[in-house]
Amino acid sequence: MLKHRGFPGRMPGTDFQFTVRRPNPKGVTPLTRRERFADRKNVDRRVDATFMRALWEQFGDQPFERGNLDAGRLSWLFGREVIAAEDPFDPASYEALLVINVAVAQASFPDVFD
Repeated sequence: MLKHRGFPGRMPGTDFQFTVRRPNPKGVTPLTRRERFADRKNVDRRVDATFMRALWEQFGDQPFERGNLDAGRLSWLFGREVIAAEDPFDPASYEALLVINVAVAQASFPDVFD
């Protein structure tokens, strides 16, 4: 499992995790698309925006390996702002390649791209 050096481990001042320390001994948690409903809490929206900013600052529009990025946090963006960069895509692989869908990410998180 690739560890993304310099990537924040969590949202500052909170317990919202962005990375994992070690591989899951029970197997890789697969990425799944999670629906973001309009009634989500403001803190959840801020965490998504902070995570998106960290992804953009670290990787830009280039493909990146999932590595130690938290599956739960990625799943809130997966299928919209973050998409598979390879075909076939294995959602249960730490080596899976992802890429930011810049047009969708800019529409969803305009403050991140100012």
